Amino acid sequence: MKNSVDFNGRPFHFIGIGGMGMSPLAYVLAKLNLPVSGSDIRLNHITHRLESIGVHIFSRQEANNIEFFRPDTKSHGVVANTQEELLTAINAQLPQVICSTAINTNNLEYKAALELGCPIFHRSDLLAALIARYHSIAVAGTHGKTTTSSMIGYMLLQTGLDPTILVGGEVNAWEGTARLGHSQYLVAEADESDGSLVKHTPEIGIITNIELDHPDHYKTLEAVVDIFQTFAKGCKTLICSIDCATVREHLKPQISYSLYPDTGADYTVTNIDYRADGTTALVWERGKALGVLNLRLLGRHNLSNALAAVAVGRLLGLEFGEIAKGLAFFEGARRRFEFRGEVDGITFIDDYAHHPSEIRATLAAARLQARRGQRVVAIFQPHRYSRTLTFLNEFSQSFSHADLVVLTDIYSAGEPNLGLISGEQLAAEVAKHHPQVTYQPTLAKVCEFLLQTLRPGDLALFLGAGNLNQVIPEVTATLRQPATATS
Repeated sequence: MKNSVDFNGRPFHFIGIGGMGMSPLAYVLAKLNLPVSGSDIRLNHITHRLESIGVHIFSRQEANNIEFFRPDTKSHGVVANTQEELLTAINAQLPQVICSTAINTNNLEYKAALELGCPIFHRSDLLAALIARYHSIAVAGTHGKTTTSSMIGYMLLQTGLDPTILVGGEVNAWEGTARLGHSQYLVAEADESDGSLVKHTPEIGIITNIELDHPDHYKTLEAVVDIFQTFAKGCKTLICSIDCATVREHLKPQISYSLYPDTGADYTVTNIDYRADGTTALVWERGKALGVLNLRLLGRHNLSNALAAVAVGRLLGLEFGEIAKGLAFFEGARRRFEFRGEVDGITFIDDYAHHPSEIRATLAAARLQARRGQRVVAIFQPHRYSRTLTFLNEFSQSFSHADLVVLTDIYSAGEPNLGLISGEQLAAEVAKHHPQVTYQPTLAKVCEFLLQTLRPGDLALFLGAGNLNQVIPEVTATLRQPATATS
């Protein structure tokens, strides 16, 4: 269906505005001086930020929220020559309603929007419409989307290209999930989780890798590949990592990148130095040395993400020196190996990793950072029953770089519990491959166990896409109490 999102002043209403996929869109629209409202049953710093720029936030999802922008014909003096013109004028103020896949048809706002005849769009329709308005750079892939899109956005920002940015994570450089630039460039994270990736037709498309990650939507890897192939056809220029075997087999990018020179990729690296404080590598462009890249981010996966940014920068005509300078100070998005403090000699790190491949990569980076004799303690909250069950064997072998593994129960993310898998079962499988595994059924038990077990010198790494990171402030606050009491 042809996208018909109206950017000419008609209001927008977001059902579930505080989500990571919804809030960046709402932010950009509000910054474009369009009328925006939205609802969310969980108000937080993201909804407060939206409210501060003029978005009207409802804390309940009720049917009459939809009519917030609809004028009262008596008090607002709507002028029309006929009854038909009057109805047309009033209905034109009914909002365009934006939903995510998480909103079901029983939602009261959704039902009211249907009954009133509001235009209803999936969030991906709105993103596709924005992508079509700009010289857009869309970053797709099973892993690394948020970091790569944030890295590209930061690079363009630092080099003076003033991009509009929409990502699925918070970045300190623009104090949130989005910023409105004033140039032709837009950088967006493009999500494949619900199949909506096929709607996007950017000038530049990046695919970091392809794996099965959402078994609630896709039954096979082949189905995932099909979505990425359709996305690839819609990109004017496609940039891909050919370190991913699935990408190599199924896609033909115009520009490729790889960590291995013998792959023949357009962009590659040598002289790599993975350190506890960052990464250094010599970057090559089609056989010619460009220069040295210094990153604050850890691990090979982030060096690969940086190569994607280099490829984009060069395609846009930037000199390598500008690119390297632009990337040198990028600190990453929040919840991507985010430093959350050090208390009693214990380092606390929060990371969004929730797929076996992501866990392995993140723990490998943690092992790089760990000092001699320092324990890496992995605390993991599985995300979704379907994912945990599908990748049970892969999860069981993902924790080899950890000295101690702490597992808790599964964060459902709205999925029903069919009784087929539990966090305790996962812990038993991990224990077959790891000598130090414990299962703590609740976040309260996790907190209690960590307070008894963590010791000075530990690197405590919290992993998962759910609410596990709520434990961090509780643990750190409790650890600080003795020092506070004696001061």
